[in-house]
Parts: sequence; C-alpha cells; structure tokens
Amino acid sequence: MVHPYQVLTPSVVLDALSGLGLAVDGRLSALSSYENRVYLAHLDDDSSVVAKFYRPGRWSEAQIREEHSFTAELVTEDIPVVGPLVLNSMSLHEARVVHDGADGHFWFSVSPRRGGRAPELDDPEVLMWIGRLMARLHLVGERQAFAVRPALNLHTFGEQSRDQLVSQQQIAEEVQQQWLSLCDQALALVKQQMPTELKLLRLHGDCHPGNILWTPEGMPEPGPHFVDMDDARTGPAVQDLWMLVHGDTAERRHKIEIVLEGYESVRRFDRRELYCIEPLRTLRIIHYSAWLAGRQDDPAFPMHFPWFGTSDYWRGQCDTLREQIEAMA
Repeated sequence: MVHPYQVLTPSVVLDALSGLGLAVDGRLSALSSYENRVYLAHLDDDSSVVAKFYRPGRWSEAQIREEHSFTAELVTEDIPVVGPLVLNSMSLHEARVVHDGADGHFWFSVSPRRGGRAPELDDPEVLMWIGRLMARLHLVGERQAFAVRPALNLHTFGEQSRDQLVSQQQIAEEVQQQWLSLCDQALALVKQQMPTELKLLRLHGDCHPGNILWTPEGMPEPGPHFVDMDDARTGPAVQDLWMLVHGDTAERRHKIEIVLEGYESVRRFDRRELYCIEPLRTLRIIHYSAWLAGRQDDPAFPMHFPWFGTSDYWRGQCDTLREQIEAMA
C-alpha cells in the first residue's frame, strides 16, 4: 500500500503553491518536521514562505480550522505566533494528486518565514519572559472552549494509548505483561493525583523548547515566538509550562518558580496544578509510544525511529514507568 506522503513530491508541492498565486521560483527545501511535511519555498521576489502539509488522517478539516481560528485570535492580541497566511480569502487549502495509481489528498497552509534560535532556558530573564508570554496566550485561551479539538487527559493520552498498543500487539512479547502492569500502576496514580476540578482552557499543547524560537535583540520583534500550534488542545495551564524546564528535580523546581514569577505577573496560576506535572509527564511517555506505533507506515519511519518496537525499547519504557511511579508515589 502506498503511503500518502509518497505521492507528495516536490512538483506536487510547487504546483499547490502556484495554484494559490504564489510565484515560486522552483527552489524548495524540506524543513525539520516528522509529523507533518514542511517546506521552505522561495519566490521570484527573493522572499520565501513556509508550506505545511498536514499528515493525512490526523486532524479533520474542522479541527485544523479551529487551530487556525485560535492562532488568528492570538495574532489579533499581538501574541507572537507564526500563523497561516490568508490567501484567496482562506488560511487552509487542499491539494489533490494521483501518482502511480495512488490518490493523495492533503490539507495545507502557507506561513511567513520567521527565523530565530533556541531560547536560553538557563537564563532566568528568558524563563520569566516566556512565562509572561504563556500567561498572555492563556488569557486568550480561556475566553472560550474548543468545539472539536480534543482534550489532554487520562483517557485520551493514557488509557486510549495503552489500549491501542495492546490491541495492535505493539509491545515486545517478552516484556508485555511487565509493561502493562507498570502502565496500569502509573495510570492509577495519575487518576489519583490529577485534581478533577481544575480549570481547563485552550492550550498550545506541545510547548517544548523546539516549538519556541528566540529572535535576538536588534532584530525586528525580539524575544520568543511560537512556531507551531499543531497540537493545540484543551487541558490545564501547567501543560504549557512543565516541558520548558529541565535538569534534576531541584533544578526543575527552581526553574518552574522563575517561569511562574513571570506568568503570575500577568495571569493567576492555580498552584494545585504543580501536582499535575509528574502525572502529565507520565501520560506523555505512554502517549509517545502509541504515537510512534501509529506512524510505522510512514516511509520516513525506519530512518527516524529504527529502535522502536525492539525488546530494548520496551525494557527502557518499563524502567521509565518505574521512575514515574516513584516520582508520583
């Protein structure tokens, strides 16, 4: 069976952009992205745009449009996020192609090119700045709810991921029972420790350092900006904060307090959400395995993830779940 990405050739991408009236000059570079396919396309006037072709079947049209609507709200509030351009009165476009007897259908968007470097997350001033920025994003996020984009919770990230891995027989047989027992223990602790009455809001959803770029002083719009809202979903505010801090336990606690100093200068933060950090980390670990399992038909998968599914991988996951059980317990 031909994977849809196998028919997404450079000529298909260039034809799709030309169809929007963009004067592409033929130069096209693939950017670092695995979930979607993202390209830098150069135009005749020496400018360039970024074209993002969404992974077929991951999001519905309505869910993508809701992401774009949220991004447009943020842009209106002068929150630095790179949103899709409106071309021919639309931010979301379709590309259809038939190649070697295989049909391909893609939703895609076009964004302005915006550069930057990774933020210096060991710098307290940077952490506070990002904290203030995230609070501003959340002030917009709490105004209304998503209608069709999913939530991040025990069921969607934990139980569904576990059940998918078991039903698809993805776990190495020699460690399957061990992994399943540890997973169930971990999910029981997640359920026990995640407060049920926390306020939920629209989030960035995947705010790891790779999704924030920093524009140096002296450049237009210096400071941090978000480059990808693809994982926007509903959840507690702390989901957008905990992935920003790294190091040992003491270092993470120190850094999250610096982030919160900036955050709380703009928006109130419910301190009970700090108890959600290890449960949320646990859910992300389980969900990541299921995410990998669902991408194995991608033609780029063997190159990027040759270790997935091996006994060593699943033994490592068992060790990681033990660590999370200890951290939560």
